[in-house]
Amino acid sequence: MPKPPILPVTDWKAVFESGKSYSDWIAGAENPEKKRAIEDGLAAQPLDPQIEGFLWKLPRVVYVVAIAEDWCGDVVRHVPVLQRLAQACDKVGVRFITREQHKDIFIRFLTNGGEAIPKFIFLSGSFVECGNWGPMPADCRKLIARGKACGDLKKAREKVAALYQADPEKRAVVTELLELIDLAAATVP
Repeated sequence: MPKPPILPVTDWKAVFESGKSYSDWIAGAENPEKKRAIEDGLAAQPLDPQIEGFLWKLPRVVYVVAIAEDWCGDVVRHVPVLQRLAQACDKVGVRFITREQHKDIFIRFLTNGGEAIPKFIFLSGSFVECGNWGPMPADCRKLIARGKACGDLKKAREKVAALYQADPEKRAVVTELLELIDLAAATVP
């Protein structure tokens, strides 16, 4: 029986270090309106005190590689959530890369075969890949997949928009990102 192909080993530390900080990433934004929307979203993103407490009690550092470009509506919506969590403590480090910058990384994180961003890859303090998120909350990804399956992507996108509108504080995103942060910070199985 032939051996399965072996994926190349990713040097996540090098990928992380090649990325930009939030301030450098947002300073290089190409679209002024989207840049303003991201900054406004970050300023307006609430964070409950118990979530801040949880983040400060993380037992280890967590690194996040964010594949994000400011032209994308989901990036505008979700990057402020990730950045707000990172700003709440010093144990969550985020670096931003583009699809073009690391094509080999991006191709590993397609969504149902599609090039969707943002993608957030969660790494332990020793740069071990622990999980990924994106380009939208799980319930929304399911709706898009169902829309593709039944041939009515327009209706699926309408339902996603309704879910977004019903969750202005992006609690679904916060919950899912916190689960991945907790996983990457784990000290025991």
